[in-house]
Formats: sequence, structure tokens, C-alpha cells
Amino acid sequence: MEQNTVKVIADLHIHSRYSMATSKLGTPEYLDLWARKKGITLIGTGDFTHPAWREELKEKLIPAEEGLYRLKDEYVLEEARNLPGQAPRFVVTGEISSIYKKNGKCRKVHNVLLLPGLEAADQMAESLEKIGNIHSDGRPILGLDCHDLLEMLLENCPRGMLVPAHIWTPHFALFGAFSGFDTMEECFEDLTPYVHAVETGLSSDPPMNWRLSALDGLQLISNSDAHSPSKLGREANLLDIDLSYEGLHGAIQYGKGLEGTLEFFPEEGKYHYDGHRKCHICLSPEEAEKYHGKCPVCGKKLTIGVDHRIMELADRDAGFVKENARPFESIVPLPEVISACVGKSPAAKTVTGEYEKMLQKFGSEFAILRKVPIADIERENGTRIASGIQRLRDGKVICTPGFDGEYGKIRLFEE
Repeated sequence: MEQNTVKVIADLHIHSRYSMATSKLGTPEYLDLWARKKGITLIGTGDFTHPAWREELKEKLIPAEEGLYRLKDEYVLEEARNLPGQAPRFVVTGEISSIYKKNGKCRKVHNVLLLPGLEAADQMAESLEKIGNIHSDGRPILGLDCHDLLEMLLENCPRGMLVPAHIWTPHFALFGAFSGFDTMEECFEDLTPYVHAVETGLSSDPPMNWRLSALDGLQLISNSDAHSPSKLGREANLLDIDLSYEGLHGAIQYGKGLEGTLEFFPEEGKYHYDGHRKCHICLSPEEAEKYHGKCPVCGKKLTIGVDHRIMELADRDAGFVKENARPFESIVPLPEVISACVGKSPAAKTVTGEYEKMLQKFGSEFAILRKVPIADIERENGTRIASGIQRLRDGKVICTPGFDGEYGKIRLFEE
């Protein structure tokens, strides 16, 4: 029987307040609120390994569709009740940091696990606790080979999914320049066929990943890796699926109903170009090669950026267009768009006031950025903001690349 599918925006890799360097607002209540504001239908719980977070999820969430949860009515914030759209659904997810030696090198790789329920989370956490400390950080650091992590997942929860996280990040990723691998097979060995998707990360976009034929058989997905609820949806996935864990499983593992992604402009990511932050040095891969990977100011090793690392491993030229590739849209968060249009900081009262006013008038942030007619925005919010959103939709932005942990800058207008 044909199932009824629904259009879903999904952000699956996030963190709670139990992870290091995260906002105290990383609670189910505020995640629910900001998912509604953004227009996200399906959100990862993040941090399922943390015992206190799991207990909080069990207390505050209630089962919804198969394998999914929603916030109990008594925990929904008043502000959230006034927003349009249905309650977002939660799916159980968490990130594991694996730090271990393999083939003579220290490897540091982050992987995201997606599970079909909180019972599976209890079981998986119990197995991981035998390996190391899962109590001190929502993203635990374990001396666990990625191959063995995947094997453990398949044994404990065959319907679970492992997705290598932000695969190009220099320090903690599958293909990271400093502590990653050159191929999937070197990392996952005989279990490589069980990895069906990779997360491209904020500093790369689909065309950059199309340059590697080795990724052709994998689903390219995008998530925010948000450390605070307001950062949800920086990147996300566009799905047309049966709203259930089974529907999500089909999209992530086999591309069924995976319609595309919402992307950061990769230049805005923290590791797009090579550089050395202390010396304020930002270099393209070609410029970095001239300096033999050394900082021209202090002589120390440059942090090799995502663009450079992709260039090293690519077997196709820049600009290659993959046949039948899924579409993607590059976006900038609405507060940053308003900020650029009114000349104030994104945190300024003028900007937050305009942001809330737009949500009340037009619905979610994604609707405003992607769908609401420009004439309507101009009538309600003025020519400048309407023009900024039109420029974003047209991709007419000015990019200053990020490097060595420093976010890049995206401008909608000349100074």
C-alpha cells in the first residue's frame, strides 16, 4: 500500500546543554521552540549517550509516529504555542568522538548515530559505557575504532544508522587533513558497505563533494551541528517521506525521498580556506602551496582547510557537475540577513524585533527565506530587507572565506 508522504525539513545533528561549549538553553523546550521558529519538522535529540539527557528526554517527550517523539503539551513554551505549524518531531541521535591509533597514525573522527527509539539508546549507551566515560560530555570521547563503533551499532541495533560527521573538518573528521583517512575503506574496512551517507559539514557544499567519485554511491546530507537552539537549521535536509523512523531510514540510507539540502555558503564555514588565526593569515589552497603549508608570518604549520583537502583527494576538476545530483539551496540565517540590511548586529534589539515581527506575519524562517513573495516582504518590512532576501535567493552574495576556526563572512551588499 502506498504511504502518504509529507514534506519534511530535518536537522539531525545537534547538541544539548550536556555537551561541552553549548548553550544552557539546550533543553527539549527550547529545541521545540526554535524548531518551530525555523520551520523544522524533524529534529535530532543529540547527545543520547548522556544518562541525564536521556532521562530528561524520557520525562518530557511522548511517542508520536513510529520511532519519533514530540514534546509533551505541558512542556511547550507559551511563545511556541503562538507559532504556526505542527509540533516538531524528535528522533534519537548522538555524536561520538573516536580518538585512536590506526595504521601508525592518531585518528580523530566524529560520527553521528541515529536510532529507532529511546530503548535502543539505553542499549547502545550501556555497550558504550563499557568502553569509556559517557557521563561527563554529551559528545563522549572514546578510544573506539570507527569500524568497531559501527560493528557495535549493527549488533545492538540493526536498524540504527551511522553517518560520518562533517567529513572534511581538519581536526575531527573522516577525511580531516590532520587526523583522518584518505578513503572510507581504510577507516571502516569490511563494514564500509554499511555506511550509506556522509554529512558534508558547514565548510563544504555538494559541488565540492561531487569532485570525488568515491562519494558517488553515498547520500550527501547536511545538518547544523547546533550548539544552541537558535543555530538550528544552519544546514538541513529536504525530505518527502512517510513521517516515521522507517521513512527517515529510507531517505538517509537509500535516498528514498531525499530531495536535497539547505546549505551554508561553504566560505562561511570555519575551515573553508587554509590559514593561521593567530597571525590573521587566510590563504587559498594555491597560495598555501607557495608557502609549503607554513605560515608566512611565524613559520608554524598552517591549518589545511576543507577546500585544500578536497583538492588533494579529488579525482575530478573544480566545477564538475554530477549527473542526476540532488538540488541544494545556499542560505543565510534570517537574523543575519536583517542585520546586513539594517546595519546592526544580529543580536541588536532592532534586528530581533524585526525577526519576531516577520515570524508573526509570515510563519517560519525557512518560509520567509525561501517561499514568501518578495512583494509581500517589501510591503511589510521595507525595500531594503526585501532586496536582501531577493539577493540571497539569487545567490548574489559577497564571500570572505573562513579559516582556522574563524567563521567566514557573507555580505549581501557592498559596504
